[in-house]
Amino acid sequence: MEVALVGAGGRGTGAAGNALSVENGPTKLVAIADVVPKKLNDNYDRLKTQFGAKVDVPPERRFLGFDAYKQAMDALKPGGVVILGTPPAFRWVHFKYAIDKGLHTFMEKPVTVDGPTTKRIFELGDLATRRNLKVGVGLMVRHCRARQELLNRIRDGQIGEIVAMRGYRMGQGGGTAPPKPEGMSEVMYQLSRFHAFLWASGGVFSDYYIHQIDECSWMKGAWPVEAHGVGGRHYRGDSLDQNFDTYSVQFVYPDGTRLYFDGRNMAGARDEFASYAHGSKGSAVISTLAHTPGITRIYKGQNIPRVNNRKELPLAADPNLVWAFPQPEKSPYQWEWDDLLEAIRNDKPYNEVRRGAEASLVTSMGRMAAHTGQIITYQQMLDCPHEFAPDADKLTPDGPAPVRLGADGKYPQPEPGVKKDREY
Repeated sequence: MEVALVGAGGRGTGAAGNALSVENGPTKLVAIADVVPKKLNDNYDRLKTQFGAKVDVPPERRFLGFDAYKQAMDALKPGGVVILGTPPAFRWVHFKYAIDKGLHTFMEKPVTVDGPTTKRIFELGDLATRRNLKVGVGLMVRHCRARQELLNRIRDGQIGEIVAMRGYRMGQGGGTAPPKPEGMSEVMYQLSRFHAFLWASGGVFSDYYIHQIDECSWMKGAWPVEAHGVGGRHYRGDSLDQNFDTYSVQFVYPDGTRLYFDGRNMAGARDEFASYAHGSKGSAVISTLAHTPGITRIYKGQNIPRVNNRKELPLAADPNLVWAFPQPEKSPYQWEWDDLLEAIRNDKPYNEVRRGAEASLVTSMGRMAAHTGQIITYQQMLDCPHEFAPDADKLTPDGPAPVRLGADGKYPQPEPGVKKDREY
């Protein structure tokens, strides 16, 4: 199975490594595309050192530029696999070309950051199904066997009816953008700091927080229908980004159950990276300290032991522990590739686009609620006409950039209560 990598950043390169590590058939990386020469060359060297002959990408199949995605996909025959690891602003552009070329696709999350592109991705996902193309989306926790067993236990009623859920993604920082260096174009600067700009990534909220929101909604068996949130900027110094330092969003499911999500990006503050489900008969840990291992478990009652860092592992015995998935766990980053390539090789139905786009949309719904100071519904988010990068398919290194500095020397930022129907 031949593979091309479009977007040779950390996550794209990681996905390529997982693709080359599958055990259910040989794979070979034959093309790489990016817009930054150093990133392309450094990560090519890294993959070549690790995987040797499985990486067959001579200089003539290492492509640079905003049209490099076409050249990389053109290097594949129909039925090959393309990895889309670029910022999500370009997801619909690259996915459309992959479908036109008859390629199976693995795309990183989030797959959209606004309503108009979500509708576009829905349509493209349906088109991929009609053409029998397999598509994976990088919400890898859904492929984790530990979380799958937890889901089955929740469905079997082991914790009773879910009455509330909690999610946390609190870290030491991220998504900042110091003033642009001299000699760098505005577009290339914003892409080099894509977590700082809502058009490129949906900001830290979409790129970081989507996992907790998705895994909790998976356990609940529904998507939130509305969100109400708060957030603010506090200590971002000279950063020109569009993010808040703190977010607290209450997501509401169709039956009224709440997911309480808290995000923070502040050095020196307490970290937490976890998600929990509380039921009428007990409680469950979906994630503990990171995406992997989940250290997934179920307790009697609602008192879940807090795990602050890996030094506290393995967990001490707890009389309220009902079930815990055996350790060690295989990484879900690998499971998602094993599952995708099995579907391709055995021609099984496999298309994760709709749920990936829905997860992206409800995450954007929470982000917009915090950024506008309004209650935002699923339908409002889907129908919001503000497309952050409407000309993503025409973007060039020289611009114009999707957002520009104002007269005050700053990029437009959310103003809750002032800007009520758009985020900036």
